Amino acid sequence: MLFDSEILRLEEEFQKDLKSVFSIKDVEDLKVKYLGRKGKLVSLMQDLKSCSKEEMPINGKLINDCKGKITIILEDLSTKLSLQEENKRLEGEGIDITLPGRQQFLGHYHPVTLMQKRVMDILIGMGFSVQYSPDLESDFYNFEALNFPKGHPAREMQDTFYVNEEILLRTHTSNSQVRVMESHKPPIRAISPGRCFRNETVSARSHIFFTQVEVFYIDEDVNFADLMSLMDELWSKIFETKVVTRFRPSFFPFVEPGMEVDISCTACNGKGCGICKHTGWLEVVGAGMIHPEVLKAGGIDSERYQGYAFAVGIERLAMLSYGVKDIRLFTENDMRLLGQFH
Repeated sequence: MLFDSEILRLEEEFQKDLKSVFSIKDVEDLKVKYLGRKGKLVSLMQDLKSCSKEEMPINGKLINDCKGKITIILEDLSTKLSLQEENKRLEGEGIDITLPGRQQFLGHYHPVTLMQKRVMDILIGMGFSVQYSPDLESDFYNFEALNFPKGHPAREMQDTFYVNEEILLRTHTSNSQVRVMESHKPPIRAISPGRCFRNETVSARSHIFFTQVEVFYIDEDVNFADLMSLMDELWSKIFETKVVTRFRPSFFPFVEPGMEVDISCTACNGKGCGICKHTGWLEVVGAGMIHPEVLKAGGIDSERYQGYAFAVGIERLAMLSYGVKDIRLFTENDMRLLGQFH
């Protein structure tokens, strides 16, 4: 016998059951009732054993066609109900997760940090180790140990921010020198990066806080020629071209002899501009041979050892390298400037 009448009754029953479906659970219950291992279609499949050879393929096709229709209807209904439930859930939320997300921009180094990293990488490649010193410093390490006695007129050069009589914001990274000498024995080849603070008038060329990298080398037979050759090599590596250097005698209490170092302004190629005050030169460091009194303060025999020291002004180098004409731009957080340094 053929199963067409049974299939018809099953489909009519299925259509009636669909009217009582209101949730995903109801759909799952129908799947079990009609398509499960003990469902109505499986029961019909088992009845195929009683059919003749001629009726078996016809009835098998009727059952499979019915199964296919029921499967499609239930899958479509399941999808529809899932969307309805999801929309209902979203309506109760404060955030619409279907909206496109806000674009996240990758962060990047500040231009001053980029220049500091460049200077430090070059000096580390020359054999210098990195040492750190505190921003909040004692008068001893910032001044006395560097041959600035109390009441010395040279202290007026520093325009210092004092917290009290003994504690201050460091005016230079030279405060690292004696600290390193106390904990290391020569040969000492060190750099010390950090921020410095001076109560100066803010202008296009100077600020009340700025970044330095202190460089110093202490060993036997260190001389002025070592210092000058190192700086010539340093500027050429920083600017990736041969840079003309000018050395001028100068006084600093912690070095003897001392000098100021100028480089030809790379912003105007020495022709004169606002950055170099139209001189064609820009002062970048104060330098010299470490004063014997400073070596003694650090516990080093000044008769046996000598050393040189200088502090690189990072903002000045960044202005030259990146063509920034006003040092104040580095601290104003203007994305029109900072966004150029990805």
